[in-house]
Amino acid sequence: MGTLILLRHGQSQWNLENRFTGWTDQPLTDRGRLDAAACAKVLKKFRFDRAFTSRLIRATQTLEVVLKELKQTSIPVTEDSALNERHYGDLQGLNKAETAKKFGEKQVQLWRRSFFTRPPNGESMEDCERRTKPYFLQYILPFVTKGETVLVAAHGNSLRPIIKYLDHLEPEEAASMEIGLCTPYIYAFKEDKVVKKEILEVPGIVTKGASLTETKVKEGKV
Repeated sequence: MGTLILLRHGQSQWNLENRFTGWTDQPLTDRGRLDAAACAKVLKKFRFDRAFTSRLIRATQTLEVVLKELKQTSIPVTEDSALNERHYGDLQGLNKAETAKKFGEKQVQLWRRSFFTRPPNGESMEDCERRTKPYFLQYILPFVTKGETVLVAAHGNSLRPIIKYLDHLEPEEAASMEIGLCTPYIYAFKEDKVVKKEILEVPGIVTKGASLTETKVKEGKV
């Protein structure tokens, strides 16, 4: 039996500020580190063989906190830009609520939650899938199917193509789902088949989802 655990990073500084982040390298906030440490507590029964992450600091820091808490820092870790967040182009750095006021919530929602629509000079989710899915199939999945326990710490839009593939989702289903910060998605495999999926609740986590407005940020949905 192999096990794959997918984990979105903790709260970054621009999550806190409600900004489009994309490839901008923003570190975790103190809250993000605390949530990553809380996440590690629900993963204590797992002994990882290896881990993968993006080249963006919010993902690498999340992985570092989790592995340190679990005392598993000696495992092999691979960083690759194929697992980077979707590039948001001209939207990167802009406040989401202010952008919604300027362009309209429908347009911003289309940029954020349509599988095929690109923001100006940025990537669509489909573009992100073109780099993330092949990397997953070639470099990550083979370790799982041969029985290893593998942790992937990445981003909402680089995990979506993986979940889309594993759960057999339609593009717009994958685009519209929320992937919680520091919330483990656990897939148990028997050879190359998924036999069980579980999403673990992490007690004490404050920031869980995504937002368009400052109100949602204050509610902890970033």
